[in-house]
Amino acid sequence: MKTLVTGADGFIGSHLVEILLLQGVQVKALSVYNSFNNWGWIEDIESNKNLEVISGDIRDPFFCEEITKDVDTVFHLAALIGIPYSYLAPDSYIDTNIKGTANICLAAKKNKIKKLIHTSTSEVYGSAKYVPIDEEHPIQPQSPYSASKIGADSMAMSF
Repeated sequence: MKTLVTGADGFIGSHLVEILLLQGVQVKALSVYNSFNNWGWIEDIESNKNLEVISGDIRDPFFCEEITKDVDTVFHLAALIGIPYSYLAPDSYIDTNIKGTANICLAAKKNKIKKLIHTSTSEVYGSAKYVPIDEEHPIQPQSPYSASKIGADSMAMSF
């Protein structure tokens, strides 16, 4: 089994990569490209013959198509996070969270990926109308970040 984990350089993504490697899964771990060639949290994962780290950006549809080739499952965790900055640069959140998710979904469809698992955030629910919050809770965008994640969720569900 070969898996792609987008957002592998984040806290949750890096731990998912570790668990998959422990289960003997071949993992392509996507780290967002930066000029320092820093892989975030996956820098701490020991070298493993089943781990291939790829640097790139989900905002590029051609890149997404390439990295999803020969993959059985995609765990899509990549997202631009940070509520305060989303008010200053909402277009960046739309490009990464919504368009990036569309790029991953389109690439998965084109490459006949068996399963795509998309992650969300509790921020899509806004302030709790009741607790505990469950999936029936109404969605309430309270920041450009949460609105972009609602859009990403909708994009993934539409596929």
